[in-house]
Amino acid sequence: MLALRLARGARPLVLARRLLVAAASAGVGFLLLSALAHALAHPGDPSASVLRLVWCLVPLAATVHFAVTVARTDPGTRPRGGLSAVGLGPARLAALAAASTAIAATLGSALALLFFLHLRGDLTGLPFDGAAAELLAADRPLPAAAALTLLALPPLTATAAAVLALRPRTAPPVPDRAPESADTATMPGGLPWGCALTAAGLAIGVYTARTGTGGDVPLPGDLGADPAGVLTGWAVTAVGLAVAGPALTHVAGRLLQLAAPGAVRLLAGRILMAEARRIGRPLGVVSAVAAAVIAAVTLSGEGTRPFGPLTGLGATLVIACTTATLLVTVVEARESRSDIRTELRRMGAPGSALRAAAGLRVVALLTVFAPLTWSIATLAAAPLRG
Repeated sequence: MLALRLARGARPLVLARRLLVAAASAGVGFLLLSALAHALAHPGDPSASVLRLVWCLVPLAATVHFAVTVARTDPGTRPRGGLSAVGLGPARLAALAAASTAIAATLGSALALLFFLHLRGDLTGLPFDGAAAELLAADRPLPAAAALTLLALPPLTATAAAVLALRPRTAPPVPDRAPESADTATMPGGLPWGCALTAAGLAIGVYTARTGTGGDVPLPGDLGADPAGVLTGWAVTAVGLAVAGPALTHVAGRLLQLAAPGAVRLLAGRILMAEARRIGRPLGVVSAVAAAVIAAVTLSGEGTRPFGPLTGLGATLVIACTTATLLVTVVEARESRSDIRTELRRMGAPGSALRAAAGLRVVALLTVFAPLTWSIATLAAAPLRG
């Protein structure tokens, strides 16, 4: 009940984030039910149905990542002074955030079921009744247990991930005098591992594409057949970019401060370095998704191998969730710097200087991530051509 009251009294922006979580969960639920419908329509081809179900794991992972980010940045569940006295300590607040995530994801699964039944023609009285009856196997009865089990995956997975991400941790001892620039002076770790994973993923893709090992795995949406090892290489490459993201963001901040920087460049670079650990990983994930999109568009050619509708829905979910995760993280980082902006304005810093610093940060990130994303997409798509 307390989670429902907090959700009802939340600010419009917070409510919008939760509604986006519900929408993403609804999209994933519809994809899972579509895989079940394919299994019902093709009982003699279970491998293809299992493959479609496995492909749903990608948008599911993107949705869970977005849901955890929304739960972590929820202002209503942040520890504040005096809450522990009324029984709202860090553990209880984490439980409330997980409960809010469960409510939003469950709402999305319920909407997915209603929309699925409506397009099958099982629910009538609304426009487009049975519009996708053939695609969704309307001539066969829908097993309730299987449908409910699949629809429970998004809420359960998102809630479990939120609990793990928000669980209270024992804080390390704080030294008497910590260096003021500790956050910006250190190189976030992960660059060597990220580079190694990215290189390993590309090598796996090239090797399996040339040798033809790993078996054929048909991609949904009439994209033909590609070796399973190529897909494994793509996954490893994406993980490598996500691991290397914080270090690459730190490097972008360093580049801004080269060659005797002025006040604006120095401010922009220091902010990027300070926020590298917070926004770096979502940037790496967005870079991986962008590389996959570029490679997919390159391979699809001039519309000769179009994407199917369900593949388009899954791709839209992944792109939307990863982009929304980055935007939520950026907004959180901006709110955490509100005291710094207030102090700079009090000292007489013009608003144009702060806007120029923000623009420089965007340019620096594009300078680092855009060529990297294009190179990864080109290298990953090269072994699949021809």
